[in-house]
Amino acid sequence: MRLDKYLKVSRLIKRRTLAKEVCDKARVEINDRPAKASSNVKIGDKLAIRFGQKIVSVKVEDIKENPRKEEAASLYTVIGEVPVPRDEKEEDAYLKG
Repeated sequence: MRLDKYLKVSRLIKRRTLAKEVCDKARVEINDRPAKASSNVKIGDKLAIRFGQKIVSVKVEDIKENPRKEEAASLYTVIGEVPVPRDEKEEDAYLKG
């Protein structure tokens, strides 16, 4: 399944056009590699999505074309969320603890 469609049907991103824009701005990675909207997503892939000041990492658990709202959360497992530092001082402070 295309990455932009997966982000939409899994409800990680609300609209497919927005998912495409996020991918075009290199804010999504599949298995630690920058991904385009047309990249294929497979079960077991690790996605890292940058939302503003945090990066959300998820593992693809299932792929469905038209899941119900209740099933959307079962398509992925959240691995973690990491805040993104705004500048070098904040990054140094974050890395030091």
